[in-house]
Amino acid sequence: MDMFGNSSLMTRAEMLPTTSGIGVVSSNEQLSGGIKSTGTTIDAQVFAASTSIEGVVLGQRGTSTSGYSGDSRLVVTSLTGTPSCNVASTSRNQQFIPPLPPPPLLNPITAPMTPQTPATPADSGIVPQLQNIVSTVNLGCRLDLKRIALHARNAEYNPKRFAAVIMRIREPRTTALIFSSGKMVCTGAKSEDQSKLAARKYARVIQKLEFPARFMDFKIQNMVASCDVKFPIRLEGLVLMHGQFSSYEPELFPGLIYRMVKPRVVLLIFVSGKVVITGAKVRSQIYEAFRNIYPILKGFRKTS
Repeated sequence: MDMFGNSSLMTRAEMLPTTSGIGVVSSNEQLSGGIKSTGTTIDAQVFAASTSIEGVVLGQRGTSTSGYSGDSRLVVTSLTGTPSCNVASTSRNQQFIPPLPPPPLLNPITAPMTPQTPATPADSGIVPQLQNIVSTVNLGCRLDLKRIALHARNAEYNPKRFAAVIMRIREPRTTALIFSSGKMVCTGAKSEDQSKLAARKYARVIQKLEFPARFMDFKIQNMVASCDVKFPIRLEGLVLMHGQFSSYEPELFPGLIYRMVKPRVVLLIFVSGKVVITGAKVRSQIYEAFRNIYPILKGFRKTS
C-alpha cells in the first residue's frame, strides 16, 4: 500500500525510469522480461499466444518527446527471461544486415580437378612452329604397285613388310604412301601449301606411268608443331592438378601427355620446357592450344 491507498501491483503500466531508456512492464500479460527502447515512443504490434511471447519485434517509426524520429529494434523475452536473439538499436534510415556465412572449404583431395585456364591468356610472344603435316588424296583409280616400283624413281615396295609403295621427292622434301586402292598419304611438309604441292607432284608421277589418276578429296588430317617455353616445368605437380586430362609415366615415356578438350589436340610436355602439339586439323587450333596451356605451364615453373 502507498500513500494514496493503492496496492503495489497496479492495473496500469508502471513507468520505471532507467539510464538506458524507459522500461515498460505490462501487468495484464505476465512477462518476466520487458520491452526496452532508446528514448523513442514505440508503436508495435506484438503477436502472442496466451501469456508467452518469444521472438523479435521491430519498432515502428515513432516520435520521442525530444522530437527525434527513428527506427528501433526490440527484444521480447520469454517467460524464462532469456532473449531469443541479439538485437541492437539502429540509427535513422539504416537496416541491420546480418553477415553472410563463409563459403565451405573444399578438400584438395576430393575437389573436382578442372583445368585452371584463364579466360584471357597472356601473350607469351612464343609462336609454335609447324614440323609436319599429314594429308590424304584420292587418285580415283586402281594402281599396280609393282609397276610403279619398277618404273618410278625413288620408290620402294616390299609387300611382305608394308602393303604400299613408299615414294619420296626432294622439293618439297616429303614422303608418300601409295596404296593399290588409289589412296595416297603425304607426310613431311612444313606448311599447308607445301603439302598440297607435293601431293600434286606425286599424282603427276602416277599419271606419267599411264594410270588414269586424278587429284580428288585433298584433306589435311594432322598437323604437328613444337615450341620451347624457355623454363623447366614440374610435371609431377601438373599431373596431380590436371589428372583428368594428363598422364605421366616417366618409366615409359619422359614427357607428360596432356589431352586438351577444346581444341581437341594432344600436347607432349617435357621437363625441359619443350612442348609438342599434335592432332590439329588447322593452324589456328595449334595457336589456340598453346595460348591455353602457357599460363598453366607458368604456374608449374620450377623455381630452383
